[in-house]
Amino acid sequence: MSRMKTKEVHIGNRVIGGGNPVLIQSMTNTKTEDVDATVAQIRKLTAAGCDIIRCAVPTMEAAEALSSIKKQITIPLVADIHFDYRLAIAAMENGADKVRINPGNIGSTERVRAVVDAARERGIPLRVGVNSGSLEQDFLEKYGGVTAEGLVESALRQAAIIEDMGYDNLVISIKSSDVLMCARAHELIADKTEHPLHVGITEAGTLYSGNLKSALGLGIILYRGIGDTIRVSLTGDPLEEIRSAKFILRTMGLREGGIEVVSCPTCGRTQIDLIGLANQVEQMVQDIPLNIKVAVMGCVVNGPGEAREADIGIAGGKGVGLLIKKGEVVRKVPEEELLGVLRDELLHWQG
Repeated sequence: MSRMKTKEVHIGNRVIGGGNPVLIQSMTNTKTEDVDATVAQIRKLTAAGCDIIRCAVPTMEAAEALSSIKKQITIPLVADIHFDYRLAIAAMENGADKVRINPGNIGSTERVRAVVDAARERGIPLRVGVNSGSLEQDFLEKYGGVTAEGLVESALRQAAIIEDMGYDNLVISIKSSDVLMCARAHELIADKTEHPLHVGITEAGTLYSGNLKSALGLGIILYRGIGDTIRVSLTGDPLEEIRSAKFILRTMGLREGGIEVVSCPTCGRTQIDLIGLANQVEQMVQDIPLNIKVAVMGCVVNGPGEAREADIGIAGGKGVGLLIKKGEVVRKVPEEELLGVLRDELLHWQG
């Protein structure tokens, strides 16, 4: 698909915009002041595929903790700042690679300028933007509530505050929990700025509803070539955000790597625990670095045909299953050995 043209922005050792790959972000849910816990979580997220990590910085102790955290991680560190401009400056002094601020809640022009000057001195990008829950009163009145048009106008106004101070090393975000409003807002802003866009459906919800809303919203936005970095916001373990984001990007053709598992929905012909087997396979392949498709089918009647588009697959029958490669049956396998045989094939994959 054709990608929206945006400027390159360097965030630590990563680059977004300018046609570079869409990067995955998440946010720690530990207390940032707890360095050991925060570092441990970031390392797990990094191993899972997180490209950029954000930490809340609500206190000066949290800002100062960034220095120790930064020394122990390998991905860019973003400081999430609200209200106190001094925390933004302290975060940059302690190694933050990017700062997320809302100029509207930082305070006076002088305080915003102090943050901008500190960012300029260090070449640190600023992420500005708006969520549907923080849209300013004048836009609520102008548009009669939260609208896509209001979100875009607000985000551009916040960016302009910093641009007018002679600094344009910016990333913009416009997020809403309303999927269609969020998609529309991104369509509107795409022609109005060349700043890279951080995309996500805010307050998406739990694993079930949050994943569905994020997949729908991000799918629509990314399909239009919009978005340079994404976050899947879930009420749950941040590791789930990374898994979901990787799956969305792979499905959209924007990232390779990782095994894609496809499985049939089961029917009256199914004579094995296909649901349990499919879940086991999906969990099993997490640590296998292949870029292939694996099929898990519950019927030896249609399984081989249904698995034809997969690189390898298994189809279960009563007490026995089939191992299938490129649509061809390779051999029969006892049901209890299916999972182990499949793993062995993947670990010794020759393509």
